Amino acid sequence: MEKLVQIKHLHVVLEGMLKIPQSAQGIVLFAHGSGSSRLSPRNNFVADILNDAGLATLLIDLLSEQEDEIYQTRFDIDLLTERLNIVIQWLKKQSATQNLGLGIFGSSTGAAAALRSASEMGKEIKAVVSRGGRPDLAIDILDKVTAPTLFIVGGSDYGVIELNQKAYERLICLKKFEIIPHATHLFEEPGCLEEVARLAKEWFNEHLISKKRVG
Repeated sequence: MEKLVQIKHLHVVLEGMLKIPQSAQGIVLFAHGSGSSRLSPRNNFVADILNDAGLATLLIDLLSEQEDEIYQTRFDIDLLTERLNIVIQWLKKQSATQNLGLGIFGSSTGAAAALRSASEMGKEIKAVVSRGGRPDLAIDILDKVTAPTLFIVGGSDYGVIELNQKAYERLICLKKFEIIPHATHLFEEPGCLEEVARLAKEWFNEHLISKKRVG
């Protein structure tokens, strides 16, 4: 199943693309700090790999086009987290997704929102993956995250590596830190995005699908 969804909240409508493969046993919610998540070619590439692995995906725009034009709004972690929580609650109410193990794939400032949501939702969130994210923007709550968390950073993404390392030290959950050699912030170098997708697929397969089979 593949369809465009619209989630209304106050004065905004959050649009997303939901894909549910046959016999899906988990779903990954993509969170991005700008309004490009639904159309991001990088996120769509990773989502396609996850779909092929039997995972459902929802790529959602957490900001409206008007909000995305304001640079500061992309760094409003409280707002992004609020929107992300609304989407999570929506997924929990849909018959097609309510019984699927839920993971979050966060990019840029969306990674901070993903981790903050995970800290608030507890066991509702089964796994988190951060791709070139800014988890340091949620550093005050990282010790409250219980979901298994994977950080993926480009080896040439100087500055962001150090920010991720500081944030990683604050995590006390099951965690892993992966550096992809020679990759810059957008993982545009040959083979780098493929490696991101592979690592994310393995992480979500381990913590969404296997846990769903057991419990």
